[in-house]
Amino acid sequence: MNISPIRNENDYQKALVRLEAIFDSKKGTKEGDELEILSILIDKYENETSPIGLPDPIEAIKFRMEQMGMKQKDLAEVVGFKSRVSEILNKKRKLTLEMIRKLNTNLHIPTDVLVQDY
Repeated sequence: MNISPIRNENDYQKALVRLEAIFDSKKGTKEGDELEILSILIDKYENETSPIGLPDPIEAIKFRMEQMGMKQKDLAEVVGFKSRVSEILNKKRKLTLEMIRKLNTNLHIPTDVLVQDY
């Protein structure tokens, strides 16, 4: 096992090649330990160089509605009037704290996504 920090794209590519080679290693083995450590290093490098931000709150609502097969009228039952839903989805009305709570409870969208400015 010869593990070193991932400092650049070349190191990253080498780590990915090695990870693929030992991917099916069993836990508790020498290669299994290497796989675990290498995975942590790769994850750290990816988070530092290509962080993924939180989605736009309204896009998250639309996506979740699509996943759940919901229509605007279904969302109106969660946040209020149908006209209010239209205003929210068109970004003409901000989400209130009560709406955020209901969306979190009913659609299971994390509050940290819903409270973002848009």
